[in-house]
Amino acid sequence: MNRLFKLCFLPLMVAIAMKASHLSTQDLQTFYLYVQNNLASLTIFSLSLALGSALYIMSRPKPVYLVDFSCYLPPSHLKASIKKIMHHVRLVRESGTWKHESDYLMDFCEKILERSGLGQETYIPEGLQTVPLQQNMAVSRKETEDVIIGAVDNLFRNTGISPSDIGILVVNSSTFNPTPSLSTILVNKFKLRDNIKSLNLGGMGCSAGVIAIDVAKSLLQVHRNSYALVVSTENITQNLYLGNNKSMLVTNCLFRIGGAAILLSNRSKDRKRAKYELVHTVRVHTGADDRSYECATQEEDEDGIVGVTLSKDLPMVAARTLKINIATLGPLVLPISEKFHFFVRFVKKKFLNPKLKHYIPNFKLAFEHFCIHAGGRALIDEMEKNLHLTPLNVEASRMTLHRFGNTSSSSIWYELAYTEAKGRMKKGDRIWQIALGSGFKCNSSVWVALRNVKPSANNPWEECLHKYPVEIDIDLKERSSDPI
Repeated sequence: MNRLFKLCFLPLMVAIAMKASHLSTQDLQTFYLYVQNNLASLTIFSLSLALGSALYIMSRPKPVYLVDFSCYLPPSHLKASIKKIMHHVRLVRESGTWKHESDYLMDFCEKILERSGLGQETYIPEGLQTVPLQQNMAVSRKETEDVIIGAVDNLFRNTGISPSDIGILVVNSSTFNPTPSLSTILVNKFKLRDNIKSLNLGGMGCSAGVIAIDVAKSLLQVHRNSYALVVSTENITQNLYLGNNKSMLVTNCLFRIGGAAILLSNRSKDRKRAKYELVHTVRVHTGADDRSYECATQEEDEDGIVGVTLSKDLPMVAARTLKINIATLGPLVLPISEKFHFFVRFVKKKFLNPKLKHYIPNFKLAFEHFCIHAGGRALIDEMEKNLHLTPLNVEASRMTLHRFGNTSSSSIWYELAYTEAKGRMKKGDRIWQIALGSGFKCNSSVWVALRNVKPSANNPWEECLHKYPVEIDIDLKERSSDPI
């Protein structure tokens, strides 16, 4: 009661004390009588003010901090050059495991690999480097366990956080979801506490990493003083396609081993040591449209072999979904000048000239760094072109694709790790992570750097950073016909 009285009347008492030297005795007596006569009204007003302030403080969104993150670096013996991959494919074909109908499909795969933007040191799972191939559950589980346990273990070492401190766990893997779940594997390995809020996200494509961040953010708004562990990965072993459908063969050429673990916190004291603060998450899902729903589908081919089909509508669907995401994110991050230009163009197009193109805002005014999902070279090219970005803006995405390949939902974290390793992340810098995935979905997360960020120990780029950036020599004339 004493604390409540101080909260209600202390400001008033201080104000009186500050003004007392300027008031006459008669003025003070008049004011005292006024307070006595209106004590009930003043009390109600003060209590209402205090209650309103308390409700505002309690209801406003809690800041979410990114304490640190870790990207998995596979062992060197899993590196595979394009020459090594094609040599192994021919050995597998000769063994009868992979029955291509003609050499044309072999040439197709080699052409895709050479034009994909992937370098000569990406990583292939151990089970896919044997003859015959090993794609059983045990080998698939080992690949994913090595990735997620390796990433989480390094994160715990770097942060000094005890596994028992983790209150929320969110794991995403699109096509590999064994029983027990991947989240349960981590609970068992690190002996996480029995009241942990654990979720396992599946079937959500390459943009699921942002979805996992958004889910963790929502849980951190409910559970006070908590740490959330987010783990993003994909399994390559079980998803290798061994059929003759060209559309399904493309994914074999792009996806590689990778995974990331991210530690989030809503504890105010973690702000001092956190790298970033989460500012916005924007999720767009156009799956209600049939073309969006069917543009990237896991299914059986005509021979009953499972793979992922990429439809001809994929570029159109991706562009439309991206446009919706940008339209939603733009008002949240763009300066007033860009909003004004967008509005003027919208009015002209709506009422004067429908043939006018939409105004593309200058997102370089809103962000210093861009982490575009390294889904393929053509995807990065289109994002660079449509958003009017510079080669430097997309350098992290291109180099991640070159060094690690498409690591699915974790690629945006390898890109952020690259930016940190280059020493480019300064206090106040804004980062846009954007990823597209089946469904069809386009998801964004926006972060702001809380300090000049240095790379954490065991950054995946620390041993090869001196080689990057590299020139990717690909004939620009081929881009328009590139199937990737």
